[in-house]
Amino acid sequence: MEKSEETSSSSSSRPWESYHTVYTNAKAGMDGVDKEKVQRVVYEMSKGSKYFENEERKEAYMKQKIENMRAQRANLKPADLSHYQRIADKRIAELEATRDLTRTWLHVDMDAFYAAVETLSNPSLKGRPMAVGTMSMISTANYEARKFGVRAAMPGFIACKLCPELIFVPTDFKKYTYYSDLTRKVFQEYDPNFMAASLDEAYLDMTNVCKERDITVAEVTEELRQNVYKATGLTCSAGVAPNRLLAKVCSDINKPNGQFLLPNDRAAIMTFISSLPIRKIGGIGKVTEHILKDVFEIKTCEDLLQKSSFFCALFSPSSADFFISVGLGLGGTDAPQVRSRKSMSNERTFSATKDETFFHQKLVELSEMLSADMEKEGLHGRTLTLKLKTASFEVKTRALTLQSSIRSSKDILKHASKLLKAELPVSLRLIGLRMSHFNEDKDGTLSDPTQRTLLNYIKPGDDNTNLVDDEHSDVKDHCYTYTNPSRDPLSELNDNNEQVVEDNGLEDHECKDQLNAVKSSEFDPQGTETHSLEGRNQDQLTMIDFSENETGSSSSHHKEALIWLEDYKCSLCGVELPPSFLEERQEHADFHLAEKMQMEEESAHAYRNLPLKNRMRQKEAVVGQSKGRKRPKHSPSNGKHIPIDAFFSKASHNL
Repeated sequence: MEKSEETSSSSSSRPWESYHTVYTNAKAGMDGVDKEKVQRVVYEMSKGSKYFENEERKEAYMKQKIENMRAQRANLKPADLSHYQRIADKRIAELEATRDLTRTWLHVDMDAFYAAVETLSNPSLKGRPMAVGTMSMISTANYEARKFGVRAAMPGFIACKLCPELIFVPTDFKKYTYYSDLTRKVFQEYDPNFMAASLDEAYLDMTNVCKERDITVAEVTEELRQNVYKATGLTCSAGVAPNRLLAKVCSDINKPNGQFLLPNDRAAIMTFISSLPIRKIGGIGKVTEHILKDVFEIKTCEDLLQKSSFFCALFSPSSADFFISVGLGLGGTDAPQVRSRKSMSNERTFSATKDETFFHQKLVELSEMLSADMEKEGLHGRTLTLKLKTASFEVKTRALTLQSSIRSSKDILKHASKLLKAELPVSLRLIGLRMSHFNEDKDGTLSDPTQRTLLNYIKPGDDNTNLVDDEHSDVKDHCYTYTNPSRDPLSELNDNNEQVVEDNGLEDHECKDQLNAVKSSEFDPQGTETHSLEGRNQDQLTMIDFSENETGSSSSHHKEALIWLEDYKCSLCGVELPPSFLEERQEHADFHLAEKMQMEEESAHAYRNLPLKNRMRQKEAVVGQSKGRKRPKHSPSNGKHIPIDAFFSKASHNL
């Protein structure tokens, strides 16, 4: 009791001790930093701000999650733990059998890349604490600044408090891209199929080059680093290990301008893992770290194996496998398969503002960058997503899927502007654009031009019953996403974990359930959307809102939209995937979408194969059931929304 009161008293007199943010996490070059001082300064400078309020909401959410997990653990009986331990032992043996020690992977990470490029351009910055970014947000800091606790994703005004002599340099992504291309030319000499993880890091399979040249991996790594320096004037650090997961960890050990080699030996790997903090592993973020520590007392990767029974009991199979694999030191070893790119994006952070002219300038900049990136890889996309972070750090995404693929900055800007206009007025601190649904043939045409869309069934403004032709419309179907208040505003892993919920091939009754969500692309001066189907052209859009709230109240016939409950659990099947598993989550969403479309196609196919007499009987039965219900009268003039069934043809020949 006394100990509890003492802890509570200490917490009230030193409130910053319980204030945990990304700013206080250790990063390369910050080993000797006074963490308590940084934590106190961050707390004092953040207190009362919108960011602080958002962090408190996330902290409360995390504490509730921890309490729920503790309760679940407490309910496990000894017999249960014994049962799950047998399951865990079996899974450990199965995963151990997959261990591959025949490959040698290298992870290369440029040292403080943006800051190093700026110092190369301006030698007077050498040896002085410097950060790339603004007073609003820092993109990176050099090692001189990191000694004071300054780091990436930290607001500049907090960094100035920690380091009054800090020098700010604005970002220049064209310059960083240029130097990134130079490094990649060097990487290609050693592994033509290297994996670029970002502008400043890459994975290389060094197995073949070591065999072909009869050279040790330590020697070839040193040679690669020297060649990078000769080509760019920049230093890099490297990690060598039997798999990619461990190679990334190793590259951080001897930063800056160093390398670390982990032998292809199981005993050496297990020794290395035994003392490795769990937060060093990609995919284990702040929330997961706290759950593992506070609920299961897990601090190192070795602890993950010792508590493996709890993972099999309380986590999904995929999550349990991930934690057990980390405890065994297992990671990706196979050469990556050639896969088509899923998406391409960019975003910009700035001080919170309501300036609509400034928003437009940012959209122009982002559209040009996105268009240039797509053109570089010869891609055309159909789904455009607008990402917004409000002044209160609430993250929203708005998406639309076009009938025809686009790539030009003009087209991207046109549609992005319409998405943004629907949200105005608003105070923002971040705008981002993402393009997805790239065409495999990359020529800007639909992969399946015969696919029917919602517009096939919508009539123009007059009374004729002709169907709208796909070739004369620029729109397929549109969807919005739900707002995720628990999203980490700092995006420390750049996980981009907002979900885009898409639904192709809607049925008539589904659209009627969403009648208040049907909108055209025309807006009134207040930013609300008005309805006009007459004179529709390629510049006009039809958008259907599938937000979280409306999905919950839709028809029972409408399949529930996929969302990630508590930011990690699939609402449709319960599968758990961490936010950092970007490709896996996208593939999971695609699976549910494909499953739904296949079911609808099979149902439609079965109906078409029925004899005409049976089809007529089904129709008569449906009509008979609906006769007892009074059909509501629709009056477009009574509200802003015109009921969607007013646009559907009732002619029987459409059956």
